Amino acid sequence: MPAELSPIDKAKFVAAKRATEFVEDGMKLGLGTGSTSAWMVRCLAERIREEGLRVTGVPTSTRTAELAASLGVPISTLDEVKWLDLTIDGADEFDPHLALIKGGGAALLQEKIVATASDQMIVIADAAKEVTQLGAFPLPVEVIPFGWQTTKALIEETLVSLDVMNRDCTLRMNGDRPLVTDEANFIIDLHLKRIGNPRQLALVLNQIPGVVENGLFIDICDIVVIGHGDGRVTVRDINQGTEGEDFVEFAPTDNIFADME
Repeated sequence: MPAELSPIDKAKFVAAKRATEFVEDGMKLGLGTGSTSAWMVRCLAERIREEGLRVTGVPTSTRTAELAASLGVPISTLDEVKWLDLTIDGADEFDPHLALIKGGGAALLQEKIVATASDQMIVIADAAKEVTQLGAFPLPVEVIPFGWQTTKALIEETLVSLDVMNRDCTLRMNGDRPLVTDEANFIIDLHLKRIGNPRQLALVLNQIPGVVENGLFIDICDIVVIGHGDGRVTVRDINQGTEGEDFVEFAPTDNIFADME
């Protein structure tokens, strides 16, 4: 099975595996959503099985909760644990300041709540997610279903005065129906191409009636772990101003693949 993984999946795996090395016994962890985070949950489960690591995970989506439970990772809710030591999650884009775009998996609301309720956030990503300026990936905005077309129009009107390259907005669909998030909301994707001032955009969007949250994560991420297809891993710490490179041996055990089709 390991030989069948593409270079990008290998990159995701080594980033996830390296990030789980930050996890210490007794920690309360935010568990992200997405393909890279799924690798992280598998690597975490392996440490639990092999080392007896004791952790409590707070999933950021129903599918992460289901995966964690199926692999034997103890899970709880944020209301029960109150505060987290660490959140490990992926990103759709990150810039040199570790500002992020998240929400490609439609879990941005729970992801942002969990990340901001943590002492530290580590982002795991393949090298393709690194950009000089955010915006090539569509920015997700979670909105309530009531009056969503009006909310969309207000977003488009607001974007006219902001430093973005494009202003196309689309409702995210699931087949022939609007995609519905875990919180029973809709997602409007903003195809901006370039975001000149992410901090300003994030603040302005959240003041529009009907908007629940946006996918810009500003001043939340502390460390990014960037995986490469050859096993190299770059660890960048924005607070310490450091960057180092490791090599993660790509040798997933059968346990990590045991429940994969």
